[in-house]
Amino acid sequence: MTSTTTTDDDPSARSGRPAGPASVVVGVDGSDTALRAVRWASREAAARGRALRIVLAYGGVDPSLVADAAIWRRYQQDVLDRARREADRAVTEARRAAPDLTITEELVDGPAAPALLDRAGDGLLVVGGRGAGGLGEPFAGSVASTVVVHAAGPVVVVRGDEPSDPAAPVVVGVDGSPASTAAIDFAVAAADAAGCPLVAVHTWWDALVGPELEPLLDWGAIENDEHRVLAEQLAGRSAAYPDVKVSTVVERSHPSKVMLRHAVGARLLVVGSRGRGGFAGLLLGSVSRAMVHRAPCPVAVVPPPGGPRHPLPGVDAHAAST
Repeated sequence: MTSTTTTDDDPSARSGRPAGPASVVVGVDGSDTALRAVRWASREAAARGRALRIVLAYGGVDPSLVADAAIWRRYQQDVLDRARREADRAVTEARRAAPDLTITEELVDGPAAPALLDRAGDGLLVVGGRGAGGLGEPFAGSVASTVVVHAAGPVVVVRGDEPSDPAAPVVVGVDGSPASTAAIDFAVAAADAAGCPLVAVHTWWDALVGPELEPLLDWGAIENDEHRVLAEQLAGRSAAYPDVKVSTVVERSHPSKVMLRHAVGARLLVVGSRGRGGFAGLLLGSVSRAMVHRAPCPVAVVPPPGGPRHPLPGVDAHAAST
């Protein structure tokens, strides 16, 4: 295991380049929830044979707002010292979770969301579902929600309790959309790395069908068609991942309701960033948004390959392709 540290004074930190495909990026903020995200990211990086990059963004105070320059410098140093302590604590937690992992840590003076998006590029980014806001912004409503919307690659928001069952499954939502295909690829790889089963959930729901029309419809044929949609999207995965046991669920119900039910006790819930009914301009679908805020387990939100990007101001537009 190796560990290195950079700050925003380091040229490599200022470059805003992603960590690269071999690294998993995790954001920390000094909260216990962020440390849980570090543990999750460490185990995931180790299982996938990747390095871990810990990023802590701390927000200083604009010097123009402080009349006494000496007070401002002293405050900045205090914030930096605390950030270093919290980053060291995160590295220690990562070592406990995965002793042989290669770890780098980086301190960034600035907002957390742009820093994390920059470093992750189109690779895996992990954040906590709730933060204490001890350093920079709280991760709860701002950072986690922002990176899920704007990320070029998959984002895992670590929520809920850690499963006690080693056979806890990865659950993936399937709806026939391009984002759903990307979500399946991510979920199968995650299940294979963890050595656990995969549960593929497909729901169908037509709110426009009133009770007067229901007796006129061939529900058996509709259900068969929905089973076909699921089978087509899963096709070929068994050959690529023969050790992953896959089970399927097809239900006529609202997708959020079904996904939340099957997420109980899961190792990971995987959803696409936008569903079959989403518009191209939407930043995040209603189901994925609901899972990020309500799921009882970690949630991975996976964007479709080649989909539209929604960069934040100050984030390198080339990060996703570097």
